[in-house]
Amino acid sequence: MDRFDSMRLFTRVVERRSFTAAAADLGLPRSSATAAIKRLEERLGVQLLRRTTRHVTPTLDGEAYYQRCIGILADIEDAEGGFGAHEVRGRLSVDVNGHMARTFLLPELPALLARYPGLTVHIGEGDRLVDLVREGVDCVIRAGTLPDSDMIVRRLGIAREITVASPAYLERHGVPRTPDDLAGHMMIGFVSRTRQVMPLEFTVDGKVREVVLPSRVTVSNSDTSAALVRLGFGLFQAPRLRYADDLEAGRLIEVLPDHPPTATPISVLYPRSRQLSPRVRVFVDWLVEILGPKLDAG
Repeated sequence: MDRFDSMRLFTRVVERRSFTAAAADLGLPRSSATAAIKRLEERLGVQLLRRTTRHVTPTLDGEAYYQRCIGILADIEDAEGGFGAHEVRGRLSVDVNGHMARTFLLPELPALLARYPGLTVHIGEGDRLVDLVREGVDCVIRAGTLPDSDMIVRRLGIAREITVASPAYLERHGVPRTPDDLAGHMMIGFVSRTRQVMPLEFTVDGKVREVVLPSRVTVSNSDTSAALVRLGFGLFQAPRLRYADDLEAGRLIEVLPDHPPTATPISVLYPRSRQLSPRVRVFVDWLVEILGPKLDAG
C-alpha cells in the first residue's frame, strides 16, 4: 500500500469511525487495514487514532493529519479527473428518497454509467438527514427547507406542491371549495424530524395559511403516505410529480387547486471535503441536468 492509499484508508477510518467499515468500503480485509494504519503511525512517529471497544476517533495529531490528507487527496482526484470522462472512477454513495430514486434517477442511470465506465454507485433510500461523513455517504438529495449545517447545498429545482385525495374519500366527506370548507375533513399526518405533525398549507390572498386537521393515521415515510391517500384516509400534500400518474388515471383528485401549498425546493448536499471530488462533481452536474427541467416544469 503506497502513501496515497494509506491516506485514503486513514481518512476513511476517521470518517467511518471504524476499521471494519472503512476496510469494507475500500474492499480490504480488516487485518490489512489495521496493519496499514499501524505502519503509517510508525512512519510518522505519532499516534493518529484512539481506539476503544465502540469506535475509533482521531487524536489531535490525527485530526491535523486528516485535514491535510483530505486536501491532498482532493487535489489528486481533481488532477486525475481532468483528463477525460474515463478517469472518473470509484464508488459513489448517495442517499435519496426511494420514490425519487425509482422515478427519476434509475431510468437515467444507465446513461450516467455509460458516460463514466469507471464509476460505481450505491443508492441508499431515506427521508432523514444522514450524517454524511460518519456514514460514508458522499451526497444526499433532500426536499424542503434544510436546517443550517456545514454541508454545501446546491439547489436542483423547485417542485410544485398540490393537495390530493381519493374519489372515495371525497364522496364521503365532500369536495371543499375553499380552505374554510375543511371542517369535518381528515388529513394523513406526516411526522417531521422534530416528531411534530406537519400542517397543511394553503395560499389565500397571497398569504400562506396553515391548517391542522384530525389524523387517524400518522406516518414518517412518503411511500406509506402515498398508499394511505389512495386508500382514502384523508387529504395529503406532496409534489405534483409524485402523483402525476394517479391524477391521470383518476385514482386521485387535486383538491383546492386555487389555494396551492408553497412549492418545495429540492437540493443536493455534500460535505466540504467532497467538493473537489470528480465523482461528486459529475454526479451533481448530472442531477442538475436530469432533474432541474422536470422539477421546475412540474
